[in-house]
Amino acid sequence: MKTKYAIVFICIVALVIIEKESNIISRVSDKLIQRQTPQQTPQTPLDYSNTTQNDVTMLKMLLSKLSGTKGNYSNLSEEQGEEDDVDTYSFSGGRKHILLLATTRTGSSFVGEFFNQHGENMFYLFEPLWHVERMLTMAAEANNGTVLAGIYRDVLQGLFLCDFSPLEKFISPPPQDHVTPALFRRESSLSLCDEPVCSPVIKDVFERYHCRTRRCGPLNLTLASESCLSKQHHAIKTVRVRQLDTLQPLVEDPRLDVRIIQLVRDPRAILASRMVAFSSKYQTWKTWAQGGQVPEDDEEVKKLKGNCDHIRMSAEVGLSQPRWLRRRYMLVRYEDIARYPMQKAEEMYRFTGIPFSAQAREWILRNTQTTQEASGIYSTQKNSSEQAEKWRFSIPFTLAQVVQRVCGPTMKLFGYRFVDDENALTDKSISLLEEKLFH
Repeated sequence: MKTKYAIVFICIVALVIIEKESNIISRVSDKLIQRQTPQQTPQTPLDYSNTTQNDVTMLKMLLSKLSGTKGNYSNLSEEQGEEDDVDTYSFSGGRKHILLLATTRTGSSFVGEFFNQHGENMFYLFEPLWHVERMLTMAAEANNGTVLAGIYRDVLQGLFLCDFSPLEKFISPPPQDHVTPALFRRESSLSLCDEPVCSPVIKDVFERYHCRTRRCGPLNLTLASESCLSKQHHAIKTVRVRQLDTLQPLVEDPRLDVRIIQLVRDPRAILASRMVAFSSKYQTWKTWAQGGQVPEDDEEVKKLKGNCDHIRMSAEVGLSQPRWLRRRYMLVRYEDIARYPMQKAEEMYRFTGIPFSAQAREWILRNTQTTQEASGIYSTQKNSSEQAEKWRFSIPFTLAQVVQRVCGPTMKLFGYRFVDDENALTDKSISLLEEKLFH
């Protein structure tokens, strides 16, 4: 009996120290924003009744190392060798945390639905970092990419832990008593429109991003937090994290079991899609499309190159499989998903360690063969095989050449073939995709 109480005491002390150490992760954003007291959410009680001798050994090693970790939790398994299971020191209780990383116009809304449609055990959030970007993009502090990346990471960490208070600081107008009618694209998260999060409608309160499947009142973030805690797995889709390595403290947080899926697409296809979806922002490119030389020292071309470089560098970090990312990173091409949606969905679910649900399978079957009318620029319904090739007939060859010049290393890494003339660009019998496996 005394041994069992001693084990319980060791567990409690270890968790307290971990909590203390993990607070270091949030220091970057503390420089910009004064932290509020986070909303109180119920915590799942820990059960120590089945503690084994292996657990005792692990906890002793954990306690001996924690004093020197200083927020770097990868050190915990250093003595266990290269092939140790990455989950050995996770305190997530079997809960998986999936982060879908992408850039705009890569098909991320469509792929995000693979997890949103999983069923009642999944809590899915669509682009919560939109609020952070909107508030801080114009701020002087946001010119410091390190600071912005730190804030993104802190907000993601809070959301994975079902704490919405870090996000609340960036929602405008500010939520009142944790209630807001202004959460971006609320309707894209089934979890935020289901019971019990769907509260009664309030008369004369306008909610721009209202739920589509039912009428709900403004979003109660406390109810959302409670719903999040009740779900077995959590997933977040974002196009706003530019560098994978900035997420290392998030991945190493022992309270989480993070799996990162980086979604990429042919940069020529991305440009073609953005020229349609963000027409007013791409007027310069549309002018160049009408003819004439494209000055490669133009700021728009430099921006394109910068975007490609960030995507490539993140992928290089992930594919190199550093200790903190081992078995936690997966690279997926949108084109492969478009060709083999069910197979790629199965691979993604296998990677995350989450069962591929019947609901998700049914959604994919229904939504990968659809009509042209239903395949709008923001639609999650796609005739996926056609969608992957559509751009080849909308982008002029001159612009495709520009992309190939400035994004060449990125295209080579991901296996996208170059074209030498207009005919090769528009000839669908010529594949622009190399068969490639990413490990």
